[in-house]
Amino acid sequence: MLMKSNTPDSPALLDEGTPVSVKIRERLALAKKRFNANDNIAAFIEPGELEKLLDEVEGKMQGVLDSLVIDTERDHNTNNTARRVAKMYLNEVFKGRYVAGPTVTEFPNAEHLNELIIVGPITVRSACSHHFCPVIGQLWIGVMPNEHTNVIGLSKYARLAEWIMGRPQIQEEAVVQLADLIQEKTRPDGLAIVMEASHYCMGWRGVKDLDSKMINSVMRGVFLKDPNLRREFLSLIPKKSSS
Repeated sequence: MLMKSNTPDSPALLDEGTPVSVKIRERLALAKKRFNANDNIAAFIEPGELEKLLDEVEGKMQGVLDSLVIDTERDHNTNNTARRVAKMYLNEVFKGRYVAGPTVTEFPNAEHLNELIIVGPITVRSACSHHFCPVIGQLWIGVMPNEHTNVIGLSKYARLAEWIMGRPQIQEEAVVQLADLIQEKTRPDGLAIVMEASHYCMGWRGVKDLDSKMINSVMRGVFLKDPNLRREFLSLIPKKSSS
């Protein structure tokens, strides 16, 4: 009977000692896939690895706290902070990187709807990829369907937005990513998205301006070509300065 080798150079032991983040990176590199902060990498995470990644991030976060000269052993307020932060990043605020997108059931446009549809305001929460500070705001989505457009439930727009925003982002790229995803799912004649958000990298640090907001938009298809339709969409959005 052959026994499995347990020598220090055994592939099994080497694999066991390899951090799970390294394994995931190797798969991404092999597939020549990008893994920027706002990319989803769920397809390269195997079952059970997210829990191991949580443990790894906790250990690295503990190192950050140690380097900040915080006595987490004696300070009752921070003695489990490394674990809490790791769970927050992986399971909550950056969840959109590590889990597959929400299931979205698409229905044919049986009634041949061709009138403007507006969904919003949808509350969105993200984090600036420059400082990992919160980005919190609202967005509005305008859809101009055609007879071939796929119809999705109103709540699905919010779920798609949550998945895209649940990553370290800059607002300009986040809105484009969301527009690309909705365009792919619904195939409308036109798509418009407007987002307004507070950036805590401005309110919490730097200039410390708590009142400043960023507003940006993406216009596709007929919203880009027809100024009257664009004006109609923008006029139907509640005045953002009063929100």
